[in-house]
Amino acid sequence: MSRITRTEADTILARAVEYHNFVYTSGVVPRDTGADISAQTADVLAQIDALLEAHGTDKTRLLQAQIWLRDMNDRAAMNAVWAAWLPEGLAPARACVEAKLADPRWLVEIMITACR
Repeated sequence: MSRITRTEADTILARAVEYHNFVYTSGVVPRDTGADISAQTADVLAQIDALLEAHGTDKTRLLQAQIWLRDMNDRAAMNAVWAAWLPEGLAPARACVEAKLADPRWLVEIMITACR
């Protein structure tokens, strides 16, 4: 039977789950709720880097990203940080939508699927 590895699991979710060399993150949200969209996006991406590293992979192995923005008017600023973070030529399949996030101070939430 294949092993399932859960990172920072609690009663309702795990920060990441690995199965068959695929890594699925939960929705990653910013820690500094007072920051602007650029800083919140950079923070979320740094957290994703750490989660991927903990599972022996990195952003060069991204398969899919789901991005939720509180306000679609923030898309250009978020995309600037996103594009600078991505390795050239290695963009994942991606969706980006406007959504009412669980905490109104969150401007962005990102969920990633990657492989090892």
